[in-house]
Amino acid sequence: MTAYTPIGRYFAVKDGRLYGHVREGDGPALVFLHYWGGSHRTWRPVIERLSPAQAFVSYDSRGWGESTEVPGPYGIEQLADDAQRVIEELGYGEYVVVGHSMGGKVTQVLASRRPAGLKGAVLVAPAPPAPVRVTPEFQEALSHAYDSAETIDQSIDRVLTNGGLSAEARQQVHEDSSRAGEAARMAWPRQALVEDFAHRVGAIDVPVLVLAGSDDKVDSPTVLREHLLPLVPTATLTEVDGTGHLSPLEAPDQIAFHIGAFIARL
Repeated sequence: MTAYTPIGRYFAVKDGRLYGHVREGDGPALVFLHYWGGSHRTWRPVIERLSPAQAFVSYDSRGWGESTEVPGPYGIEQLADDAQRVIEELGYGEYVVVGHSMGGKVTQVLASRRPAGLKGAVLVAPAPPAPVRVTPEFQEALSHAYDSAETIDQSIDRVLTNGGLSAEARQQVHEDSSRAGEAARMAWPRQALVEDFAHRVGAIDVPVLVLAGSDDKVDSPTVLREHLLPLVPTATLTEVDGTGHLSPLEAPDQIAFHIGAFIARL
């Protein structure tokens, strides 16, 4: 593993500041967007396995991590606006957005806007652009996933992983998922999850790599092949063996390998 030597800093966005880690280096820069329940720390095991010269930013979405004080709205459009602000503040001429789960849905909306400098996107266990078989009962159950240490453990073991989390990663998931502001915690299951962008993502015109965990119980490779790939003409899908939904923490070697290979092909 390589040295992880980023600089912590804040980024001005609408109504507040987001905290993130930045490293200057070789481009295209990578812009990391985390899942519902995560923080910039979710990406650390992946970043440690990339080239130490790779430029990147990984930040806490509004309402999460060190950005819990930033008020809503916490919908997908606002999160995409935030990503654009961070990118603009860093002055990136060329960049690739890497989004996990909720961050993957944000990445799709951002890429559909065709922002200047975007060279590609990597969607890691992404939420599809439109909800797939989401019932009100499911939304209600999901909204309680991070209520307590017990429900977080159940979420990790029954839903989020294929059993491959280290004790350190499990502790981090507990910390990150229990730390969010209440409004941010409820925004995904009750609102952002069911926002429908199926009509928008066909506008994406850069290469898109979808990394789907072979044992993902949240958004399986089958779901992504049926409900994402047909809508994004530039997308290809690669299965990541033996991992569940939290692949950046469960299989960082594989995720870093595929991201590195994708950048090299651009």
